[in-house]
This record gives sequence, structure tokens and C-alpha cells, in this order.
Amino acid sequence: MTTPSSRESSTNRAKASPAPSTATATSTGSTAETTTTSRPDAYVSEKSDDSSKLKTFLSILRKFIGVSDIAAVRFSLPTQLLEPTPNLEYWNYLDRPETFISIGDSDDGLIRMLEVLRFWFTKDLKYVKGKPCKPYNSALGEFFRCNWEVKDEVPPILGETHKESTTEHIGTSNKPVRVSYLTEQTSHHPPVSAFFVDCPVKGISMRGFDQLSAKFTGTSIRVTPGAHNLGLFINVKSRGNEEYQLTHPTAHLGGMLRGSLSVTVTDQCYIICPKTKIKVIMHYQEESWLGKTQNKVNGVVYTYDPENDNKSRIKDIPEKDVRARIEGCWHDQVYYTLAGAKDPSLLIDLKPLFPLPKIIPPLEKQLPNESQRFWASVTAAIKGKQFNEATKLKQELEERQREKANQRKEKERRVETQVLYECCHASG
Repeated sequence: MTTPSSRESSTNRAKASPAPSTATATSTGSTAETTTTSRPDAYVSEKSDDSSKLKTFLSILRKFIGVSDIAAVRFSLPTQLLEPTPNLEYWNYLDRPETFISIGDSDDGLIRMLEVLRFWFTKDLKYVKGKPCKPYNSALGEFFRCNWEVKDEVPPILGETHKESTTEHIGTSNKPVRVSYLTEQTSHHPPVSAFFVDCPVKGISMRGFDQLSAKFTGTSIRVTPGAHNLGLFINVKSRGNEEYQLTHPTAHLGGMLRGSLSVTVTDQCYIICPKTKIKVIMHYQEESWLGKTQNKVNGVVYTYDPENDNKSRIKDIPEKDVRARIEGCWHDQVYYTLAGAKDPSLLIDLKPLFPLPKIIPPLEKQLPNESQRFWASVTAAIKGKQFNEATKLKQELEERQREKANQRKEKERRVETQVLYECCHASG
């Protein structure tokens, strides 16, 4: 099978749906009430040299070889190994929120699923353009809120020549559209956070629980979804509350021995929409021990029976049920080929895209348990390279959290998290 790059021709480029524009998707900036983060989406540039940090980190991790889930183990890293960013600020799925608000634009159920896939490949852009980091551990009841303001100008999936299958951006063309994000730490042991995303203008929202399970293998960390993490749940109100569930694949955090962290994915994941009876199986291909990392992904979009969903492998899908096929590189370009079509079309080009900055309330307008304010003293000390002071401040915060936990245990009552627990029920 030829790769998308070898197939690309001038004819194919004409059919391709262009990637979201870096110009039209730029955040509209700050207002008197808000401030924009200076670092795009709190992602970490590849340029910094962290080889010495990784050696120290690796020596700590070696103590956890054989531990089934190091994410559930209580241990504190030295502050010089931490990125001065709260976990709740760092961990989100809206690196390119304009792809999120485009979900539901098409009148065609198949194309709406492709809109979901386009969003899927942009949600972890911070790992593609930057590198993983270790932010602060979240405290119980800590929360983070922010907004993005983007233009609703993502091109239709099938291009300008197929506008009969897409709706117009009624009332949103050339106007900033606000996307709001709220996340809260709802459990400390195990560490679980709940999140909610809302774009009222477009009638689309997303919710879920974030929980990771991690195991150190000796050379890398294997990261899988925790028991409470059932994926992302997207609701499109304008399509009769059409709902999509997107599950997470297993990832590997490697590169510790060579001093450069990187994320690889070698697993399957699924996207389902019971209302349209369309499902996606995506397979992230295993990397070779030799040669350069390829980051290849392939998948199938097909019609399924929600009452008898018994197929989990691409090769098991009958050709008569196939609606489209997906292939490409999730670090570069991803293509789709509709059933019956000869040539692939571009779904998303990640090369020109970078995470967009968030719009966050200034510290003086944040609540005491709001992430940036909660960790402000530690952040200032780390940025000033006063690591002993940062460690002291961090330990004081952690000790206060332990004292509160003991007080709750003594009173035999459950802490009432403020915002999100009841929004994100057990099914997502």
C-alpha cells in the first residue's frame, strides 16, 4: 500500500480540505478582565536541554520497577524536575479549539464523524510540537478555568465544491467564538479530575474524567486510562443531542536514556456515535526498534450495530460496512478515503499548527484554590531558580493538604468538590 505522501498530486491537493488556518485561528487576545498566557497552551519547547533532569528522574523511577501503578503512589519529585505549570492547566484537549467547534457543521453523519476525527488529531498537539513534562500534582478541590476566542472558519471536510452537504456558520462567520473550559480535581487517591467544555454559540460541549495508570518498564513509562477514564464525551445539541464517545489509546513515554522525552502510541482506540450508527477503529502502528519513529496511524470508519457491537479489529470489518478509511502520520498529515473513491483527501495538516494560548483570569481575580493562584509561590520560586525555596513551599502546600485529608477522615465525611463532580457522572 502506498503512503499518502507518495500519492499526493496536484489533483489530490485540489480535492483536499485545507488545514485550519494559523491566521484565522489565532486567539483574539485579552480584555480588561482577563489575561492571556504567555506560553501557547503551557506546552514545553523542544529547545530546552533537560538531559541532566532526565537522568535524575530516571534514577527515581528505577525505584518503582514492578509497581503496578506509579500514578497512584505517593511520592514527591524535587522541584527542579517539575515544569512550573499546574497539572489542571497543562492537561486539556483543546490545543486547537477551532476544530472542536467545527464538529456538527455538516448535515451528513459521515462527515460529522470526520469532523470529530479532525478534532481528535489536534487535541494532543502539545506533545507533537513540544515535549512532555511533569507539572504539579493537583490538590483535591483545586480547579482551573479558562477561555479561548477563535474564528469559526475551519474549512468544510469535503472542500468548497461540496457545500451542499454542509451548513453555513450562521451568525459566527468573521466573529470570535468563545469556548470555555473548567476542570477540577475530584479525587486525590486515586488522582481523578473532571472536566467540562462548552461552546453555547455552536451548541457543542464535552465532558469526562481524567485518570491515568502508569507503569515504569525500566526504559519507558506505559500510560493507560484509569478505571474512571472512559474517554471524551462530545454532545452536539444542534444535532438532537448527538453524542460521541472517544476512547484513549495506550501511550509510552520514552527517550529517557537518550535525554529527550517523547510520546509514542501503539494501540487501538475507538470513536462511536450510537445515533448515526457510525464507528471508527483507529490503529496506531507499533514502532520499529531501528530507524526513525514513523508515528503512523490507520483506521476505518464504518456502519455498526450499537446493540451488537462485537468487532474490535480493522480486519474484521466487512467491506460493505466501510464508509471511509483513515491513514497518515499523526505528527504530520492524516488523510481519509471515502468508500468507492480512488484518491485520498487531506483531513488535517498538523505541520503549520501550534497550540493556541488560553485566556485566563489574572491572579488577583482567581479564587484561593484556583490552580495558578494556588501554586503561585512555588511557580515564582522555580522560575527564579530558587529550588530550595520552591521545595519548601511545595512541601508546605502538600502538608496542609494532608492535614485537611486527615481532618476529613476523622470527621468521616466526604469532601464536597465545588464544581464538576455532578456534571460528569460515572458514564462520562
